[in-house]
Amino acid sequence: MSNPPKYWKKAKQILSKKDLVLKKIIKQNRNAYLKTRNDPFFSICRTIIGQQISVKAADSIWARFRIKCKKKIQPKVIIKVNKRSLRSAGLSHQKVSYLKNIAKSFMNKSFNVSKLKKMNDENAIEYITQLKGLGIWSAQMFLMFNLNRPDIFPTKDIGLLKAISKNYKVKYPPSEKFLKKISKKYFGYRTVFTWYMWRSIDPVDVEY
Repeated sequence: MSNPPKYWKKAKQILSKKDLVLKKIIKQNRNAYLKTRNDPFFSICRTIIGQQISVKAADSIWARFRIKCKKKIQPKVIIKVNKRSLRSAGLSHQKVSYLKNIAKSFMNKSFNVSKLKKMNDENAIEYITQLKGLGIWSAQMFLMFNLNRPDIFPTKDIGLLKAISKNYKVKYPPSEKFLKKISKKYFGYRTVFTWYMWRSIDPVDVEY
């Protein structure tokens, strides 16, 4: 289990002062935090599997996927496992193709993770999305859960939008105007805001 991100404690203190809604959610989850992972390939595989499905469904498919890979989530292993076996874990043909291609990109070093550390969020997202199968949402998850970026706001994330709608009692999906207001209010620690929104509607940890 990872330790809380370095920015987490300070972010909680700052965000708790922003409004009573968030303060209550933080208080209810005082010992919980975003769990980061220092394994880029693992995180990307987890993100692809989690695309466009619920957290519960993703967890179920991920468990079967790990078994197919003998719990070794490594590029060379993914390349060797045949496509039919991966499909039987519950993965779509498209996701299997993405996983295979990304494994090759890691193996031949055409995708260099170390470059991301020197990039700002915008440039990092642009670099990550060059990989087939990784869109903006997937890149944002990678920045949050692998690169420890504190200010990511995935406005296309369905769980986040549902949580904002529920907690702030606004129509679903929230308007662009309201999202801009939220974005401005929590600027600097929007990763933390997003995580607590997820937590408010689902006690299962979101992990990528």
